[in-house]
Amino acid sequence: MDSHAPPLRTRDSIPAKAGVGLRFRHHQEVLEARPAAAWFEVHTENYLGGGSAPACLDAIRRDYPVSLHGTGLSLGSAEGLDPAHLARVRELVKRAEPGLVSEHLSFSVAAGNYLADLLPLPLTEEALGIVCRNVAQVQDHLNRRILVENPSTYLQFRHSIIPEWEFLAQVAKRTGCGILCDVNNIYVSACNHGWRASAYLAALPPEAVGEIHLAGHSLRRLDDARTLLIDDHGSRVAPEVWALYAEALALFGRVPTLIEWDTDVPPMAVLLEEAAHAAALIDEAESENGHALAA
Repeated sequence: MDSHAPPLRTRDSIPAKAGVGLRFRHHQEVLEARPAAAWFEVHTENYLGGGSAPACLDAIRRDYPVSLHGTGLSLGSAEGLDPAHLARVRELVKRAEPGLVSEHLSFSVAAGNYLADLLPLPLTEEALGIVCRNVAQVQDHLNRRILVENPSTYLQFRHSIIPEWEFLAQVAKRTGCGILCDVNNIYVSACNHGWRASAYLAALPPEAVGEIHLAGHSLRRLDDARTLLIDDHGSRVAPEVWALYAEALALFGRVPTLIEWDTDVPPMAVLLEEAAHAAALIDEAESENGHALAA
């Protein structure tokens, strides 16, 4: 299914700087104070209906680049995509004209029932074919390339035969989609499954990586004394994830980067502090790469 992807609209439309996830509690502040954010990302499904949210997005996008990050397309659903949901997403894309559109490597719909989670896929050839079919349909329907994000996972299917990083790389190769590299998700999944996070990063095709996500996670101790990392987006980025992010920048270059925070959402000033940290690492990596080329 190697294909010519729809028109590329990624790094040209969203600056290769650090943005923040825009949540409802910050709408009014952004409209009134116009904080110094490089760009904003919103969750697609929060803006598909009526009311004030789409109107706020219309106003905000006049002053800031905006990306759409979806949670409901269910790219891993064997039964195919929900055409009504896809049509609503297409209408929002037309209205908002986002610089980036992204979704998750997961499934959340089964037998017509929407499940309140991003569930992991069995990493098999059959599942790979299903995901590629669905991604191609989304891109054809939207007439644009999308980015697919690596998940955070807490279990693995016994019959999975393809490493997650190879699975994701194959989806990009076969469909022409890009990759949203969530560095925190890589760290969480690597700790939970015993993977090497650095090896995961190094296995991704650099030319396909169109965005990076950063977020906080929490640690839960299980009854058998094991620990599990939970991707809860409820705290600052951990030092270990910042270190892995520096590795990602060395591999992928200057890439649009987003700070995600979805639970216990802090004041905008805290999000901008985290974005400033990411921006400093972007500039540092660019400087180091420049010195290396000069040498």
